[in-house]
Amino acid sequence: MLKFTVTAEIPATNENIYNAWLDSKQHSEMTNAPAVASSEIGAFFTAHDDYACGKNIELVPYSKIVQSWRTTEFSELEEDSIIEIILEDKGNHTLLTLTHSNLPPHGTYEQGWKDFYFTPMIKYFSTKN
Repeated sequence: MLKFTVTAEIPATNENIYNAWLDSKQHSEMTNAPAVASSEIGAFFTAHDDYACGKNIELVPYSKIVQSWRTTEFSELEEDSIIEIILEDKGNHTLLTLTHSNLPPHGTYEQGWKDFYFTPMIKYFSTKN
């Protein structure tokens, strides 16, 4: 199984990013795609118009989000992958470190995080300041 880590500096507080990730309306706005999110452990979520889905595994307010994650590209026989998001407060911005593990050997998920999450998040939060 594959694993990678990507990082981005987001122009927002770690609290704002954490809250937006776990809120349906804000998650949809920051990614420009329909999402259903929750701040409850064990809650189911969907992202990017049902392209991805999973459950909240661990939530540490404003610093860590761990979710199971699978996309429509996964076969029924493939187990969920895991994303771990670490949010480090850097003053007027946050260093977001995302580790995606237990990935099947297909897909281009690393670039997908950059294109479909980090780039729109930077744009979204830049307009909030």
